[in-house]
Amino acid sequence: MKKLILLLFPLLLSAQTHRFVYLLQYKKDSLVQDFTKANMVLDINPDDIKFYPYAYAKNDSLNMIRGQKSARWDDDLPAVIRKKNSSENTSLILMNDFYSLKSNDKINWKLSDETKVDGQYTLQKATTDFGGRQWIAWFCKDINLSEGPYKFRGLPGLIFEIEDSKKNYIFKLAKSMKFSNTYETPFLESFLGKKPLPVTDKMIVKKQLELYNDPLHDVAESFKSNTNPENTFWVSGVQVKSIDQLKGMSDERRKTIRRENNPIEIDKAAKYPLY
Repeated sequence: MKKLILLLFPLLLSAQTHRFVYLLQYKKDSLVQDFTKANMVLDINPDDIKFYPYAYAKNDSLNMIRGQKSARWDDDLPAVIRKKNSSENTSLILMNDFYSLKSNDKINWKLSDETKVDGQYTLQKATTDFGGRQWIAWFCKDINLSEGPYKFRGLPGLIFEIEDSKKNYIFKLAKSMKFSNTYETPFLESFLGKKPLPVTDKMIVKKQLELYNDPLHDVAESFKSNTNPENTFWVSGVQVKSIDQLKGMSDERRKTIRRENNPIEIDKAAKYPLY
């Protein structure tokens, strides 16, 4: 794996897209030890940087092979787009609609003299406070790319590893590949044909609280307006047979939302009320 990365770096200048895949381990619930795992893509293009789950690219490839138009979105970690050499990010968020959220995320790093060897690479340590968490990063000065996963950038070399001090989010570089042409991402530009709506942080929190207060609103409305007795409605594998049944289901959904309220930028976590 390390040898593969080393062989590709000399070709970086001729590659239109250089892709780095990071293994992300994260805790949806900060009070448990179980990790959710996902492969995340960092695409470095001639003009911009894109960060998103590898599953999106895989689904897009299957769509092209099968002639389909299926869509996939995971809402635990926002996809991020930014101009090259910029700290102004656009986060893409799917809730009851598709949203884009702009932010300026200049990160102030503290470089350490501490180093370690990872395969054929010497990595240097750096730390920062970002998003309400303390972060420890290991970067490689031999890789002249001031980039890393999510919004983390600005170090004098590519970030190989980064994790918060409580180990809620852990990123580790897994592999690298190149594409001769710029890799297109139509699945980020729109979702099911709909362009993202620009919003602010306050609007996102408002939408989160609306979903929390009435998490099964769409199911309830569809159930009440249904006139076809052949239609069936399901929530988490359970068939809905009455509107009253949704109250208990909504209570359980709210418990899950509160329990899994552990976003990567914890200082932006919604403050959900107890019922």
